[in-house]
Amino acid sequence: MARDQKKEPIGVPKGKLPASAQQMLDELVTGPMTPEAVQDTFMLLKKAVIERALGAELGHHLGYNNGQERPEQSTNQRNGSSAKTVLTDAGPVRLDIPRDRDGSFAPILIPKHERRFTGFDDKIVAMYARGMSVREIRAFLAEQYGTDVSADFISSVTDEVMDEVAAWQNRALEPMYPVVFFDALRVKIRDEGVVRNKAVYMALGVLPDGTREILGLWIENTEGAKFWMRVFNELKTRGVGDILIAVTDGLKGMPDALEAVFPATTLQTCIVHLIRHSMSYANWKDRKKLGSVLRPIYGAVNAQAGQQALHAFAQGPWGQKYPMITSAWERAWEHVIPLFAFPPDIRRIIYTTNAIESVNSQLRKIIKMRGQFPTDEAAIKLLWLAIRNISAKWGSSTHYWTAAMQQFAILYEDRFTQGYGQLDSQLYGKQADQ
Repeated sequence: MARDQKKEPIGVPKGKLPASAQQMLDELVTGPMTPEAVQDTFMLLKKAVIERALGAELGHHLGYNNGQERPEQSTNQRNGSSAKTVLTDAGPVRLDIPRDRDGSFAPILIPKHERRFTGFDDKIVAMYARGMSVREIRAFLAEQYGTDVSADFISSVTDEVMDEVAAWQNRALEPMYPVVFFDALRVKIRDEGVVRNKAVYMALGVLPDGTREILGLWIENTEGAKFWMRVFNELKTRGVGDILIAVTDGLKGMPDALEAVFPATTLQTCIVHLIRHSMSYANWKDRKKLGSVLRPIYGAVNAQAGQQALHAFAQGPWGQKYPMITSAWERAWEHVIPLFAFPPDIRRIIYTTNAIESVNSQLRKIIKMRGQFPTDEAAIKLLWLAIRNISAKWGSSTHYWTAAMQQFAILYEDRFTQGYGQLDSQLYGKQADQ
């Protein structure tokens, strides 16, 4: 290509616009334009396109287009227009809404009594989902679009997602989850005039193909067996028939409730949480060394070897210096032992709740921007919107899942494949075809 040859703009193929559109652009763009002029031009175009679409809707309703003669059998006809300001994602637009004489025309594009155009609500919800307060959203809309909306209006827009939240919280779930992680984060919520530090509990399930989904959100003041019994029964009511392994960081009351509702489920404590708890007893300068000293305990070949490693730690210099660490491991040992029954490929999946902690870490950043919430519903609304954004970025499967899936299929056999109709063909179908 010659150096002075002009390149065509990427993504704008030459000659693709109709001649009428080219002519319109020639009339609109007669020379260099400022950003403000470009924005004004876009608004004029948006106004023209919307009004033309509304006119087409009225023509369809009447049975003849504008400029054509009215059919003899038709008694209704056009009757001018009425002005209406509509909020759009680019700011307010003053429109001329066409009318018919008998008042039977009900436009679909902008329904009667509707003051917002498609996209405007989505923009408000998107800002709210990123942690912006109602006051910040009002200021942004006023600054960027010159649109002054009330706090009640913004609240009403975001409240409309509560129906979606309810549908999501009550949706049907898969019949079996190989692994479900449970964790909690603290949220400041106003309750009876007092700001309380409430716990929001979350369950993240891994499906047999390695994909992840948040199963639900629950707010509770007190944690215990009754609360977890309610959560597990809710999961069962929504279709969950089996959970192979439940991973948690020692949430109170969970063992008894899990045993009552899902007796075949293995409860595994989060080893990483246990290590962090152990580190809290040690001086900063000792923590790095202490981590390597603890590794033989949870990295043992089997439970017996792990018990021996714990005993050796207790009798050694580190155990003598920090006896509280030995006590912490002994108290949790009942729920550490299950880890040793699994091969390394599964251990890498279940020895930590990092999968759900990563979600909570992102949620905490958004919660921090808001400070506190007026109600439980307001907290759930924001958390759900944030989770929707977070989960949209997830990959196809959990890390290391391919090898772990094969181990699950061998160890659990029918429990792994039952209720997941297409899993057999996914795992073995290709081999059978070959």
